[in-house]
Amino acid sequence: MTRSLILLVPLLALLPIAASDANAADPITGPASVVDGDTIEVHGQRISLFAIDAPEDAQTCAVGGKEVPCGEQAAAALAAHIGQQTVTCEPKATDQQGDMLAICSAGGDDLNGWMVSQGMALAFRQSANKYVRREKKAAKAKLGLWRGYFVLPWDWRRGKRLTRERVFEEGVCPIKGNITRGGKRVYHVPGGQLYRTARIDTALGERWFCTEEEARKAGWKKSR
Repeated sequence: MTRSLILLVPLLALLPIAASDANAADPITGPASVVDGDTIEVHGQRISLFAIDAPEDAQTCAVGGKEVPCGEQAAAALAAHIGQQTVTCEPKATDQQGDMLAICSAGGDDLNGWMVSQGMALAFRQSANKYVRREKKAAKAKLGLWRGYFVLPWDWRRGKRLTRERVFEEGVCPIKGNITRGGKRVYHVPGGQLYRTARIDTALGERWFCTEEEARKAGWKKSR
């Protein structure tokens, strides 16, 4: 299914590292601990992976009609890929909070690019276009986040959240069982006239169905 995402991305103020600051520009090498899907710590230095953006720790995504903790999954994928390897980070810039942004590698593998290639992070075009091609390949192969629906990480940080309707729209149980004000039980199928506007409140007894037969057996009638 073609997904259209409107990218309304605020510019990230990136400050290039001054050439005179030799200590800041030197590579940082050592064991790494993972903070989240695009942030690590090496020798106590917090480092954001340059030119990528992964879902936040608390962020969820929709896959197969279920909410999944994609933020936690992204962090776990990065941690598993690094394992016990030594990480080397080449500083590229600092952000407004003073955190370093760097391209990091482990065992000769670009960690920033690997996360995008696995579909566990997006190319952050406001920093650089370095990983856009990898993102397109991951999306085409439906890897990681691209298996379903997700809120863009930068939109999630601005308060946008995945709706329950969106979770089920791509899922195995997309039929909406709605109860009208008059108490009638009707169901709406994807593509139906009222499908998009119908809202399901399980607290009122409304529910989702996987098939029309299931809905009919439960006492629901198809909406006109």
